[in-house]
Amino acid sequence: MHLRIIFLGIVLIVLSFGQVKSQDFVPYRSVYVELGGAGLPYSFNYDFRFDKKDIHSWGMRVGVGGYAFFEGDKFFSLPVLVNKLYGPGPGYFEMGAGLTLVAFSSSKPNSRSDFTQFVLPFEGSPNMMGVMSFGYRHLPKQGGFTWRTNLNPVFNTKGFWPLWIGIGIGYAFQ
Repeated sequence: MHLRIIFLGIVLIVLSFGQVKSQDFVPYRSVYVELGGAGLPYSFNYDFRFDKKDIHSWGMRVGVGGYAFFEGDKFFSLPVLVNKLYGPGPGYFEMGAGLTLVAFSSSKPNSRSDFTQFVLPFEGSPNMMGVMSFGYRHLPKQGGFTWRTNLNPVFNTKGFWPLWIGIGIGYAFQ
């Protein structure tokens, strides 16, 4: 239920911004859904540049993801990363790093559920996981449909997993 409300909020934000066409247009904000990546199973994300006039400035993304199964397994993730874009556009190399807060519960007490253990095991809930991002972002200079693919190495106190990937689609706007 909560994810539907969040998704509806993201859709309303996207629809409320008209696309302006001008020489100085910089699509410094975007909303997107990502499968895999920093949000682990999936996440809804908001990304923005700190300098609204420079697409190559440092930026930040904040997302939310999770699920609940009828068997009682629940999982929540909150990825927060800083990132930088390199290249002339509309294709950019993206590099970033940050943390993902994870919280989970299982209907089976004192057991580790396969549905709440992604990539690396966690020692209790809530917990934090470090995440990096190296990938490609397609971001049209006038905004609109955007997509991305990233290699997202993840790490925590239990280890390091270098081969986690993320694929996302969304909408970029000013």
